[in-house]
Amino acid sequence: MRYVVIMAGGSGTRLWPLSRKGTPKQLLKIVAGRSLLRLAFERAALVVPPSRIVVVTGAAYLGAVAADLPEVPSENLLGEPEGRDSLNACAWPAAVLHARDPEAVIAQVTADQLIEPADTFADVLREAFAVAEEERDVLVTLGVVPTGPHTGYGYLQRGEPLPGRPAACHVASFTEKPDLATATAYVASGGYWWNAGLFVWRAATFLEQVRILEPATYADVLLLAAEPERLGAIFPTLKRNSVDYAIMEPVAHGKGTARVVAVPLPVRWRDVGGFENLAEILPTDAAGNAGQGRVVALAAERNIVFDQTGPGRLVALLGVSDLIVVETADATLVAHQDQAEQIKALVGLLAESAPEYV
Repeated sequence: MRYVVIMAGGSGTRLWPLSRKGTPKQLLKIVAGRSLLRLAFERAALVVPPSRIVVVTGAAYLGAVAADLPEVPSENLLGEPEGRDSLNACAWPAAVLHARDPEAVIAQVTADQLIEPADTFADVLREAFAVAEEERDVLVTLGVVPTGPHTGYGYLQRGEPLPGRPAACHVASFTEKPDLATATAYVASGGYWWNAGLFVWRAATFLEQVRILEPATYADVLLLAAEPERLGAIFPTLKRNSVDYAIMEPVAHGKGTARVVAVPLPVRWRDVGGFENLAEILPTDAAGNAGQGRVVALAAERNIVFDQTGPGRLVALLGVSDLIVVETADATLVAHQDQAEQIKALVGLLAESAPEYV
């Protein structure tokens, strides 16, 4: 049977002060009054019923997730006692679903992406499910067809076509965030897709690769599936690792017993890691200022403004460019866009000096 697992455990520190410990980015209602998690659920529900949608999130967020997704059964909400990276966010639900259904085929998606149109995504996901069902030894990744060279995304190199499915192909290699010259060459060649971190696999096939490549993790997640009451003791001891580094890249290079194949995803895709990504969905004026809330700008260009204080508040910009300005009820951020990656470091400083604002 087909299932969708939504990973929704990120803290979203690069979106501070919008994103906080109590309200991480995936739960912020910032897209037409809906959260990124809700949008991910609605896309998944085009393909499988809510009873077969599983959400992996932080244990502290379980109540908020349940309120945002009342259609999802409580037994399908898996709360991590602490974040242990994406390998465990994939392996744990795979073990749980495999215990429930040995023939489970899982689409592993994330709650921090914007994907349009949703119908195209649903069609591609159905195609990826069909590949994983027919080819029992494959791990399928969705490759976003690039719209231009982007240095903030990983890339996958397309290999030989998959027999019988000309749109799909084997994956020859992965590259993480290349420089601009390399990214430009990749896109010009037509032989590379963005690595979106969206996967489809048989639970049994994926778990077998975990057994071979990360045997300690394999043993622990099987134990968690069998004895969920031991979650608090076992989960924090799991080895931190990303699913790309631990499983996908080694398998693509001939380790393990599976093959990595890719299916093209021709959509408008944004990985919402920071304000620059989020600004792409905001109204923009003739000077390139992207804003949410009431914003007036004079001799100001390419600024990003988020005003979360509600009606009655105005943000005015004069003679400034390339800034990020964020207003919330209790905190204000002003940063230059070329320092956006340092917001995470700023949050680390706040955790020491003003933890009540984190």
